[in-house]
Amino acid sequence: MRTRIVALAALLLAGCTTAGPDFSVPPGAVVNRPSANAPFVSGREKVFADIPLPDRWWQLYGDARLDGFVAEALSANADLRVADANLRRADAVVAEVAAGRTLSTTASGGASLSRPSGTGTALPGQVGYDIGIALAYPLDLSGRIARAIEAAQGDAEAVAAARDDVRVTVAAETARSYAAACTANMVLAANTRILTLQRQTLNVTQRLQRGGRGTAFDVTRARTAVDQSEALIPAQIATRTAALYRLATLMGRPPADYPRDVESCARPPAMQRPLPIGDGAALLRRRPDIRAAERSLAAATARIGVATANLYPQVSLGGSAGLTGPLSSLGSGSSFSFGLGPLISWSFPNRPVVRAQIAQAGAAADAALAQFDSTTLEALRQTETALAAYAREGDRNAALRRAQQSAAQAADQAGRLYRFGRTDFLSLLTAQAALTTAQANLAASDALLIDRQVDVFRALGGGWQS
Repeated sequence: MRTRIVALAALLLAGCTTAGPDFSVPPGAVVNRPSANAPFVSGREKVFADIPLPDRWWQLYGDARLDGFVAEALSANADLRVADANLRRADAVVAEVAAGRTLSTTASGGASLSRPSGTGTALPGQVGYDIGIALAYPLDLSGRIARAIEAAQGDAEAVAAARDDVRVTVAAETARSYAAACTANMVLAANTRILTLQRQTLNVTQRLQRGGRGTAFDVTRARTAVDQSEALIPAQIATRTAALYRLATLMGRPPADYPRDVESCARPPAMQRPLPIGDGAALLRRRPDIRAAERSLAAATARIGVATANLYPQVSLGGSAGLTGPLSSLGSGSSFSFGLGPLISWSFPNRPVVRAQIAQAGAAADAALAQFDSTTLEALRQTETALAAYAREGDRNAALRRAQQSAAQAADQAGRLYRFGRTDFLSLLTAQAALTTAQANLAASDALLIDRQVDVFRALGGGWQS
């Protein structure tokens, strides 16, 4: 007997430490590499500034309308409501797991009717009762419950980071949709100006034909140019309408309730200063998806401890009290009973099963670490790509602006020369066609430049902070 007590004490002592490894980001993780924390390779362009990104990056545009749209979207967006509900559920799971280390109570009661056999006693016989209450408090010597709480908290924090990632997306897409609607209006205005010029050319050509200086062929070609420009307008209006509907949806409104004032927005919001981008270290701290992956790794590490704790006995302090006996003795001292002592449970001898569960948890943690590294690398790649794309589109936009100015000057010169009979009609149409192409290319680049800006801010992970 003494040997058994010593063995049991040794087992309990072995279980008095928290099972499994404590979590820390592995030194070899990508997030710890110096190159991942350094300034961005593509951030050396003059269009960027190595200063911290503000939380509400959309306010850099200085557009009160945009500020209001983003604020409404962040408070009413349906996807954000889903994310908030998921977070509340995750918090409730943490509370449920944490309740496992509190006092539990079990009450029981029953009645019985019995008659000894062979006594000849008539029914109903003797009525008995059994009423009791039992209390149990887990000691958690192995840390199983503590590790389970850590795992649930890690999962909840990952869900919170996922909710923040939705906020990043909602803010970025709201700004993008607003800019798209304004850009469509700008493109529409540019096409209208070209159309006005082409109609003027058509009128001049018709007058020249009536005066004997032009041909029906010239008139037909001029009318064709007008028709081609008019054909572009419906598609541009459809693009604006789609952007307005998307903006309304992001703000939690039905499409029919889109903000009417955006229909008259003449130009998209513009930023006249270098984009603040910070560095890699700030990015790694700010990106919600990186935080979510790190918290998932913490949860997976804690589950190794949960599995390891099954190697040790589960001990709790328990007590019970009750009344039992025939109904006639109800309330007497002889019917009262109580008990107090440790309650021990152990799944011995299923150690191979537990070892397999520990191996499963370890493999899951390895996978979570790999996912953490993958998420970090992808975040860095997205950011570097977005920075490079914005810088190069800025160069392209500047060249297209120069080309548009040259084409506008050439079209004006060709128009004057044609009216005075110093050039042919084909030269005029060629110059106007070049202007139309230059205007369209510049408008498309202006729209793409705003898109590239939003891509940069989204890649940097701004906008989730409250």
